[in-house]
Amino acid sequence: MGKGTPRYRVAVRGGETRAVPGPRIAGKHTRLRVRGATEGELDMKGTVGELGEFGLIRELTSRLTSTPAVLLGPGDDAAVVAAPDRRVVATTDVLLEGRHFRRDWSTAYDVGRKSAAQNLADIAAMGAVPTAVLLGLVVPADLPATWPVELMDGIRDECHVAGAAVVGGDVVRGDGITVAITALGDLRSRTAVTRSGARAGDVVAVTGWLGWSAAGYAVLSRGFRSPRAFVEAHRRPEPPYHAGPAAAELGATSMTDISDGLVADLGHVAAASGVDIDLRSADIDVPAQMADIGQAVGVDPLHWVLTGGEDHAIVATFPRDVKLPARWRVIGRVGAQAGRAPQVTVDGAPWEKAGGWDHFGKDA
Repeated sequence: MGKGTPRYRVAVRGGETRAVPGPRIAGKHTRLRVRGATEGELDMKGTVGELGEFGLIRELTSRLTSTPAVLLGPGDDAAVVAAPDRRVVATTDVLLEGRHFRRDWSTAYDVGRKSAAQNLADIAAMGAVPTAVLLGLVVPADLPATWPVELMDGIRDECHVAGAAVVGGDVVRGDGITVAITALGDLRSRTAVTRSGARAGDVVAVTGWLGWSAAGYAVLSRGFRSPRAFVEAHRRPEPPYHAGPAAAELGATSMTDISDGLVADLGHVAAASGVDIDLRSADIDVPAQMADIGQAVGVDPLHWVLTGGEDHAIVATFPRDVKLPARWRVIGRVGAQAGRAPQVTVDGAPWEKAGGWDHFGKDA
């Protein structure tokens, strides 16, 4: 590999690892981990306050890479990103320290990967290809200067996996850490796949990981750091970015990423489409190691799979005659709304157990 080309370590279940050049997409039984050359290796002293606003901006922007879609990157009043489709898909999310991440659980690099991933997954779930990311960052003056720099490394590397680039942002002083990401995408002449197109008779299919982040959270919240695969899934989700545009090409009628939980997010699809959705638990994969964690902590692992968020898997509905690639697993059916509010059921019955994330819910 040439000078400056990042190396990617692909960890396969069973412990095998190998280094490969260029971005790779994780398959169903593979986890992809990208490590920037500086992760955990920065030799920078002092605080953000000592570095100063413009010194910090220089450090952050000096680490960025670009893509052909970026016509003008950081350094001007605004960035310029190509939009050949003449439509721009846009989304934004905000992460607060103490609510969305903890510094004793996750490194700054982890937080960067996670904050970018959840936004880039939203772009993919519309059937679009991610192109650009903007960062809004609030940090206290006494924060070690290495933290925002490692954060940017994580954001940059996650963007690289998705084929996007960081094109700008803003940094301000505050009492705590807030990370706000805006992501942009290009539909490439495709029709956007929304939540409102599911039709009675469609199948429900999913690709990606379900319940891994929730299981990892359960492990971390009990003071443990293993099984590592589940802890890493919570720290750094791995959305199947390629699957969104591919689903659009296959004729998906509706689609969303799993950020708040499978039942909750499919509930949004059911409500927007005016349909009922029934999931078959026997068709939903519960890995043996997840079952072991559930037994150890006294939780039915199916609960994590159905209600755990932040895996950012892609779930979509398709006409039943569509031949789906192996990466997609059919887990349910869409039915006509039965004269009441649209609902999601599991094996024909409402899922009565609490779950799914609501920022203003009683458990938030």
